[in-house]
Amino acid sequence: MSRRVQINPYIFKGPWLYPAWLPQLLLCCALIASTAPSFGAQPKAIPTTQIVWPGPPDEPRIAYVQSISNPSDAGSKVSGFRRFSNWVSGAQQGNEPLSRPFGITLDDLGNLCLTDTGANAVCYFDNATKRWHRWEQVGGVYFASPVAIAKKGDLIMVADSSNPPAIIAFNTDGKFLFQITEEVTRASGLAISGERLLVADAGMHCISIFDLHGKFLNRFGTRGSGPGQFNYPTHVAADSRGNIYVTDSMNSRIQVFDSQGKFLRQIGGPGDGPGSFGRPKGVAVDAEGRVYVSDAMFDNFQIFNPDGHLLLDIGHQGTAPGEFYLPGGIAVGSDNRIYVADTYNGRVQVFKCLGKP
Repeated sequence: MSRRVQINPYIFKGPWLYPAWLPQLLLCCALIASTAPSFGAQPKAIPTTQIVWPGPPDEPRIAYVQSISNPSDAGSKVSGFRRFSNWVSGAQQGNEPLSRPFGITLDDLGNLCLTDTGANAVCYFDNATKRWHRWEQVGGVYFASPVAIAKKGDLIMVADSSNPPAIIAFNTDGKFLFQITEEVTRASGLAISGERLLVADAGMHCISIFDLHGKFLNRFGTRGSGPGQFNYPTHVAADSRGNIYVTDSMNSRIQVFDSQGKFLRQIGGPGDGPGSFGRPKGVAVDAEGRVYVSDAMFDNFQIFNPDGHLLLDIGHQGTAPGEFYLPGGIAVGSDNRIYVADTYNGRVQVFKCLGKP
């Protein structure tokens, strides 16, 4: 007589009862996850044949380093579980591509901070932990048109030019702190100098100054084309001495002031050649006092010495490395790396000084 054998589909081990096929499933998942796309790649290396400016036979002074189009390009690490989840779902959670990066800055430790106006998001990359932080809202306040960012320590401030416009303050844990809605009409540029927040207000054609708790202190500038006057200022920066650099966009120039708002000098002016501007956007200053300016009309950035004399111009319209499409903000680190928000190419381009520009 044949004996019927019943196979038990479950295995009892200790206090747990689990299917006999579970170990095999977990093994398969591990194998699949190991072949899923890795979002923890290291930053792209400099090409063997460097792209440099100026070209031969002149001595190269600026080199292209890499382009950052998503967190993995910056070196962000994503967990194996998240990689597997994204592989299964086809999503890019944790590695969302940049859409229209516009405002850009580096914090005290050289960490990259930016606003993405195309995705209505704010991003911050922590170099130490290799973690990319991304917020579309903080404390129930959604970003509608984030255009500028400033950071000091754990404090992040973002200018949102939506209606109503505001400057939103929060910390690196994403905790909402406060908003600045008074004494500002259309904040377009931010910079922190010491314990003060500098705000380029394109609506009021001035620079407004607040403390780091949101208290209004004072402002300077009126609409016009004379020294100390503005026509839609869009970006602002400060150097180590507290001097203030303002992109006076529709006057096609950079104006420089001391820490109290006293006019010092002008850099550039309207024109169509090197040393002139079409629609200047981002402005930054390095430790040596050199001034870096991106131009959305010329699709380039230019470098000036502290006296405002042109040293070098880099780029033109295009999509290749060193080419731009309506660039926005610009920032320079203590390591002499230059970060440019290549807005309509959906990326941040990184360059480095090989010596003195």
